[in-house]
Amino acid sequence: MLSPSLSGNAIVSISCQIKKMPSASCDSLLDDIEDIVSQEDLKPQDRHFSRKHVVPKVRKRNTQKYLQDENSPPSNSTIPGIQKIWMRTWGCSHNNSDGEYMAGQLAAYGYEITENASDADLWLLNSCTVKNPAEDHFRNSIKKAQEENKKIVLAGCVPQAQPRQDYLKGLSIIGVQQIDRVVEVVEETIKGHSVRLLGQKKNNGKRLGGAPLDLPKIRKNPLIEIISINTGCLNACTYCKTKHARGNLASYPIDELVDRAKQSFQEGVCEIWLTSEDTGAYGRDIGTNLPALLWKLVEVIPRGAMLRLGMTNPPYILEHLEEMAKILNHPRVYAFLHIPVQSASDSVLTEMRREYCVADFKRVVDFLKEKVPGITLATDIICGFPGETDQDFQETVKLVEEYKFPSLFINQFYPRPGTPAAKMAQIPAQVKKQRTKDLSRVFHSYNPYDHKIGERQQVLVTEESFDSKFYVAHNRFYEQVLVPKDPTFMGKMIEVDIYESGKHFMKGQPVSDARVYTPSISKPLAKGEVSGLPEEFRNRLGNHPSSVSHTSAVGRDFASSRMALCLQNLRRDRALRVSVGLALLALLLAFFCQNL
Repeated sequence: MLSPSLSGNAIVSISCQIKKMPSASCDSLLDDIEDIVSQEDLKPQDRHFSRKHVVPKVRKRNTQKYLQDENSPPSNSTIPGIQKIWMRTWGCSHNNSDGEYMAGQLAAYGYEITENASDADLWLLNSCTVKNPAEDHFRNSIKKAQEENKKIVLAGCVPQAQPRQDYLKGLSIIGVQQIDRVVEVVEETIKGHSVRLLGQKKNNGKRLGGAPLDLPKIRKNPLIEIISINTGCLNACTYCKTKHARGNLASYPIDELVDRAKQSFQEGVCEIWLTSEDTGAYGRDIGTNLPALLWKLVEVIPRGAMLRLGMTNPPYILEHLEEMAKILNHPRVYAFLHIPVQSASDSVLTEMRREYCVADFKRVVDFLKEKVPGITLATDIICGFPGETDQDFQETVKLVEEYKFPSLFINQFYPRPGTPAAKMAQIPAQVKKQRTKDLSRVFHSYNPYDHKIGERQQVLVTEESFDSKFYVAHNRFYEQVLVPKDPTFMGKMIEVDIYESGKHFMKGQPVSDARVYTPSISKPLAKGEVSGLPEEFRNRLGNHPSSVSHTSAVGRDFASSRMALCLQNLRRDRALRVSVGLALLALLLAFFCQNL
C-alpha cells in the first residue's frame, strides 16, 4: 500500500495482479456480505473444541538475543524507518544546505545516516548541474549503486532540470523544492516503488522560496549554519543549467530568516552563511531587498559570532552600494563578497546575457575597496566561452593582473545540454584548456597575504584542515588562518600573530596573554545531532535528538516506535484490502444475479 501521506504530484509505479473470482450461485439471496466469508468457517463451539487438542511446543531460545533482535529488526526489512542511508552531495552551499535538511528529517524519522556507503541500504545522491564533470560523478555514482543493488533516491539540480534522461529512468527523484517530503520518497523507495516529486512550492498561486526553514537538519559542521535566503534568480544566462532547476527568483520572508538565525545561535552555531543562486537579488519578488534583510540579521548576531554573505551578481548590488559598504563594515559581518565577472570582454558578456558591462563590475569593486578597507573580493571567470577571441581573453587576463583577486574561481567552459550556449559554435577543447592554464598561471604569480606577516589578528576558529594538522580560522576579511589544534579554540574567537603565508592561507600563533573569547551562545550540538526539531519531537525523544551514531539508543528507540507504527499501518492496510475485496465481490455477485 502507498503511504497515506503520499499525494500531490507523486508518480508511483506499482505492479498489481487481480486473481480470478470463483463462480457463485445466485439461487439464494444473501442478507449480509459477511455471509460470503463466514459460511465455511468453523462454528464458535468447534473452535473451542479444537483448542483442547492443541498442545503448545516448548522451544528454547536465547532470551538476550531474542530481545536484541526484537529491538533491532533486520536492515533489509521493507518496514520503513529502520534502514541505513548514505548521502553524497555535490555543488554549492545551497545544495549542501538542502542535503543537511534531508539528512535531518530522515534521522528524526528513525533512519540511520551512515558514512559507510557499502554499509547502507539506500543511497541518497544530491546532484549539481553547473558543469559536466559534476554530472559525470553523479551518473557514475548511480551506476555503482545499481551494481551494488542499493536502493536509490536522487536529488538536486540534475534530475530537477532533466528528469527524463535515460540514466534516471525508473529511479525515485526528490525535487529541489520538495525536500520536506524526502521521508515519503525514501519510504516508498524502500518498499520497492519509484516515486517522483518535482513540483513547485506555491501559496495562493505565488511561488515560494522552497521548503520551510524550520525543518530538522544535520549540519555538516555544527558550528556553521547555511541559510538559503531565496531560490532561483532573475537572470537568463545562456550557459546556465541551474536556472532550469531552480527557476525564477523566490525569496523567503525576512522574519522567517531571522527566526532561523536565532534558532541556529541557540544551538551553538557561531557562523552563518547566507546563500542562494544570487543573494543580491533577494527580496525583489516580495517588495524588499538584501540590505533590509542584513540589518535585521545583524541585530540578532551574538558577540563573537559572524555572518558571511554569499554570491551576488553585479547588476543587483549597484543600487545598494552605500548600504552594502556600511553592512560590510559591521564588526559581526565578514568584509567579504563574491561577485562573479565571468569575462572582462563586453562582447562576451553580451553573448552570455549577463546584463552588465565590465565598467559596472569595476565600479562595484572600486567602490567597495575604497569604502571597506581590506575587503576580500572573490570572483569567477569562464575560459573559452563560444565566440571568445584571443583579444577577449587578454582583456580578462589584464583584469586579474590589475586587481589581483585573492580568491579566483577559474572554470573551463562546458556546454550544458538544453542551454543556448550549447548550440553556439564551440571553441576547440585544446584552446579552452590552454586559456584555463594561462589564467591559472597568472593567478599563481602573486601572493596576496605576504604583506600581512607580523600582523596581530582576531580570528574565529570553526573547522579542521583537510590534512588534519591544523584548525582553520577566518579573520575579519574571511581570509583563511591556520592555527594549532588546541580543542579549547574550536568555536572561539582568539588573537593570533601571523608568522607565515601561502597562496591560500596564513598561519597564526595564538597570543599567549590574549583572552580566548567564547561567543555568548549555547553549547554546540554534537556532530551528527539533529537540529531544529519541533518541540513535540524533542519531547518524544526525551530531549536527546537522533544521531548518526551507530550506538544511539535514542535512535533505536525511535526506530522501534516507528516500526510499531508501521506494523499498525500494515494491519490497517490489510483490513482495508479485505474490505475492498469483499465490496468488489459483492458488486460482481450483484452483476451476475442481474444478468441471469
